[in-house]
Amino acid sequence: QVQLVESGGGLVQPGGSLRLSCAASGNIFSINAMGWYRQAPGNQRELVAAVTSGGSTNYADSVKGRFTISRDNAKNTVYLQMNSLEPEDTAVYYCNVDRLVTITRQIKYNYWGQGTQVTVSS
Repeated sequence: QVQLVESGGGLVQPGGSLRLSCAASGNIFSINAMGWYRQAPGNQRELVAAVTSGGSTNYADSVKGRFTISRDNAKNTVYLQMNSLEPEDTAVYYCNVDRLVTITRQIKYNYWGQGTQVTVSS
């Protein structure tokens, strides 16, 4: 069994910063890509940023230059540093693991965290 536990959300004023963390635990040998998605009320879930095990990153155009994704492979943890936050960034942020290999060398797909609320408001 694999669990993703997120932390770091909250309320912040426009222009402020937050750092999200997501730790994966359980039956894990290795993880391919880890990422963050977000979903605002009435909207579809969208990719915010993703990072591969080798460190290659991908960002949504709306967050480029403001958000930075990173990961600690030894800790199976991914981070999202969010700077210059805007009200449009308000959403529930979800951690995602797209593919992992278990300790018994099985390949598993598509795990999600429980979500953490980020609210940007004055």
